[in-house]
Amino acid sequence: MEYLLEHFGVSVAAITGVLAARGKQVDLFGVLVLALVTACGGGTVRDVLLGDLPVFWTADQSYILNAAATAVVTFYLVRYHALPTTVLMVADAFVLALFTMFGTRKGMAFGVAPSIAVMMGVTTGVAGGILRDLLIGEIPLVFRREIYLYATAAFGGASAFVLLHQYSFNAKWNAIISILITLLLRLAGIKWRIRLPMFRPKVVLPEHQKENG
Repeated sequence: MEYLLEHFGVSVAAITGVLAARGKQVDLFGVLVLALVTACGGGTVRDVLLGDLPVFWTADQSYILNAAATAVVTFYLVRYHALPTTVLMVADAFVLALFTMFGTRKGMAFGVAPSIAVMMGVTTGVAGGILRDLLIGEIPLVFRREIYLYATAAFGGASAFVLLHQYSFNAKWNAIISILITLLLRLAGIKWRIRLPMFRPKVVLPEHQKENG
């Protein structure tokens, strides 16, 4: 079941990678690159940081084949049919929750400190999207004001998983609760437009501007 969930996450992540190429004048090869980076980037960064080599998609090529096939189908499908934004947004939130939990659990399995395990979870959830946005010359989604509780939701879910791991012996329920926390935080952020405070430092005017003003 977990293997199927991982592939579902890879597929949806690949779709978001394809959709990010809209309006960028990118050909099919470029779309494939964006889809692969989005689907596998977070897990790749995580595995490299943990020293788990070869990384997951080189150990099992089905992840790459899945992402590539999904990208090609989506590339041609969106020419004729617009994908429902709401459905895709919910699916993307679910993928964020899945990837975050998988990354956090892998960090814990490698015996890293709890805070590092949380970082591995957040990295797995958001790094692929960051790399994708950098490739197309955009400010990464996780840094944008209009993206509500994305990395924050991943942080909440990863932290919950680590805490539950410390005080609970039911690994299955730890994973489920962690996924639900990330998912609910992300969906609540979207629905009620919840976001963290913006960085707005106080501007101090030079003395000559104060005198003229």
